[in-house]
Amino acid sequence: MKVYAIIPAGGTGTRINAPVPKQFIQVNGKEIIAYTLEKFQKSSIINKIIVAAHKDYIGRLKEIRDKYGFDKLNDIIPGGTERQYSVYNALLSIDDASCDDIVIVHDAVRPLVSEAILISSANAAKEFGCFVTAVKAKDTLIKGGEFVDSYADRSKYYYAQTPQGARYGIFKEAFKRAETENFLGTDESTLFHRNGNKVKIVEGSSLNFKITTGDDLKLFEQLLKAGEHL
Repeated sequence: MKVYAIIPAGGTGTRINAPVPKQFIQVNGKEIIAYTLEKFQKSSIINKIIVAAHKDYIGRLKEIRDKYGFDKLNDIIPGGTERQYSVYNALLSIDDASCDDIVIVHDAVRPLVSEAILISSANAAKEFGCFVTAVKAKDTLIKGGEFVDSYADRSKYYYAQTPQGARYGIFKEAFKRAETENFLGTDESTLFHRNGNKVKIVEGSSLNFKITTGDDLKLFEQLLKAGEHL
């Protein structure tokens, strides 16, 4: 069984005021995506990495690959106009997978994913077919606009993270159906669930956060200084 990792990296990161997309922002002289790729490069269960990126940044990704010796980074391909299309492009570039091989997708700007989560993810895909990494909601959940309309039972809700993924055959079928029916989902697990698959929930971590805002970036910088990224 082989495990392929797809890293969609085509986002522009407009919520962070920076001259480059957020995945290419440097922290301690190293791009955020390089921290993420390093986790997959060092993982004992990852065989190949495919990155889908904006065409203007493919050259920079090749430089990052060569600089840090990411030899598992098998392909760097052009992304699409939406995350889903980028992931599908990456999936279609895999030409040596069997139906039972595992494909997992991870955000380029979640650089603190742990080896334990990667192992649990691969095991969940192997045993249950597909999975989503998530953390239980800890705060009160409110529905409303300007004012409160109602409160939700937080014990029944999770915050989705990545990795998300499935066996190659399930993954390809779900994405092919979405393409045929012109359906655009919010993430990979949405497509698996919509295709009739039972999606296993894998326990995530509060450290496995997505760098979306300036505050997220500051938190990542502080965690690096504290050495809590190991």
